[in-house]
Amino acid sequence: MNREWRTGSVELVDGYSLEGDLSDVLFAIEGGFMNIRVPGVDHTQIVSAPAVRAITCRSSPT
Repeated sequence: MNREWRTGSVELVDGYSLEGDLSDVLFAIEGGFMNIRVPGVDHTQIVSAPAVRAITCRSSPT
């Protein structure tokens, strides 16, 4: 399965956190989960849908 990566920002619900600044990330939604690549973080982080408060999508990367 190929993930469709998009650029944007992610805001999590209070009580959830990820490593790094979520204001400019690559993300892909897959089932009930969001895969997030944060600049400067060497691994992809994953959160479940209930952890996400808001997503701002800017574009699909080229």
